[in-house]
Amino acid sequence: MRSVEGRTVLITGAAMGMGRLYARHAVAERAATVVLWDLDAAPLETTRAELAAGGANVLAKVVDVSSADAVANAARELHEANVHPDIVINNAGVVRGKPFWEHDPLADSEFIIRINVLGPMHVARAFLPAMIAAGRQARILNVASASGQLSVPRMSVYTGSKWAVIGWSDSLRLELEREGHGHVRVTTLIPSYIKTGMFDGARAPLLTPLLEPEYVVDKAWAAMKAGRPRLMLPWSVGLSRMLSGLLPLRAWDWLAGRVFGVYSSMDAFTGRRPGQ
Repeated sequence: MRSVEGRTVLITGAAMGMGRLYARHAVAERAATVVLWDLDAAPLETTRAELAAGGANVLAKVVDVSSADAVANAARELHEANVHPDIVINNAGVVRGKPFWEHDPLADSEFIIRINVLGPMHVARAFLPAMIAAGRQARILNVASASGQLSVPRMSVYTGSKWAVIGWSDSLRLELEREGHGHVRVTTLIPSYIKTGMFDGARAPLLTPLLEPEYVVDKAWAAMKAGRPRLMLPWSVGLSRMLSGLLPLRAWDWLAGRVFGVYSSMDAFTGRRPGQ
């Protein structure tokens, strides 16, 4: 797929940050329709108005992706309006930075799992049947995290959620291929910390700079269109994954904790403050 021109693109977590950047790419490449889903109504409308100002067909709706019913209802509305996304970007995500026992079981742990894990599954399930039946090139981009491959203290639930996303996303890719639906390609994005506000206060590990959102979105957009199975950013994420698999656990603990600084990277985390 060289361009999304003439295609319908749906983006979750689209009100701000990287979601807004993905939407700008879609508009720039003349997508037929750009669908924006987010929980935050005010910035969602701001983004919709900005993107539609040049004449693009942009639809925005407040949708809680953690709710299977909410996703199914919103998807039904699109299908009834003859809007059938053939590019889905599962970008919505949340994080908490504190020891596991300080996570509230509902407001923190369940909230993270429902948004980060069940959200992408609900959204993909809502549109995959139509993508498969259409028979033309389609794409799903699932945003995971480098912490889905490495243990990171002070965000154990988030880390667990991203491990789940990576396993599900890559298994989905293989299922589609094995069942003869190779026209629907799945890309799993696995970046380190990104300067979006979501990870304010996080400290970059050795050899792993804080990533600029525009850089990540540019790379992910190209990988998605190419149908690339996996994109890890920066290169050191792949190195860490390899070393953690090769070294004895305590040796990796020493290297990750004392040399790379992975285990202390969330010690000063503050996260996005209200109003950001």
